[in-house]
Amino acid sequence: MYQQGATGKLPAIAVSGPLGAVKEQTSGLYAQTLAERGFVTIAFDGSYTGESSGTPRNVPSPEINTEDFSAAVDFLGSLDNVNRDEIGILGVCGWGGFALNAAVSDPRIKAVAVSTMYDMTRVTANGYEIKMQANADGSYDRAPAQSADARYKMKLDMSNARWETSKNGYADLLPPNNLDPKKDFTAETPKFVKEYANFYRTERGYHPRSVNSNPDASWTVTGMLPLINMPILKYAAELKAPALVVHGEIAHSRYFGEDAYKALGSKDKELYIVPGATHTDLYDNSTNKIPFDKFEQFFKAKLK
Repeated sequence: MYQQGATGKLPAIAVSGPLGAVKEQTSGLYAQTLAERGFVTIAFDGSYTGESSGTPRNVPSPEINTEDFSAAVDFLGSLDNVNRDEIGILGVCGWGGFALNAAVSDPRIKAVAVSTMYDMTRVTANGYEIKMQANADGSYDRAPAQSADARYKMKLDMSNARWETSKNGYADLLPPNNLDPKKDFTAETPKFVKEYANFYRTERGYHPRSVNSNPDASWTVTGMLPLINMPILKYAAELKAPALVVHGEIAHSRYFGEDAYKALGSKDKELYIVPGATHTDLYDNSTNKIPFDKFEQFFKAKLK
């Protein structure tokens, strides 16, 4: 995507996320909006999901999903109207962690921004490090990470499942667990889980190709194994590119953004907290809280 009437070689941005979403949802909105503001952009589905190739389907990968951003940079750099020295990336939710990891590993990426980010390797290994019930103001208190014994049990169960799933090319899926807001919520359902369902399973954000939307979809039985054992931000301190970390003030996931920001070694970095925003408020503009002006200013300042 690019602004009509634009001429010459332009700065470019590759966008993806959230994990389990498709480009017709959040990343497409970010890419289209930034294209209207003067950038060449691409929104892409991660490998093994959406319209991207790869089998078995619905497999996450810390290595491959990091590589997906570099592949997007390859593509953007092949375009005649893109300046190869002015390519940035933007990751949303789980793809925020992969974006930061890609920027550490690929020096061609001149600037990286993340929105409402997760570190998928951390949450898979540690569980949610928050209390499940929100405070009265919508914020979340921290809680201890999952124990090593609990993590071992997860690895044991998934590893043992490999014997059976190997017979079907490792394509067996976990039971569907996408909640239907009309019938599946209970008094015990965490507020942030309801927020996910109210985006993915309603007209607001539903798309049949999305792992998080399709009521019959799920991830592969053994797909989360590498996320447990391969932390993506181990070398965050070696990041040199400018970085912008955007998160919602009352997002359950805020600690991911704050901790990643602290770990980043870039001398040019900024943490921007959106007042009153939840995690999914930054998925679309239904609440007008995505700070597109901030993203535009960041990339225009850093991609030059």
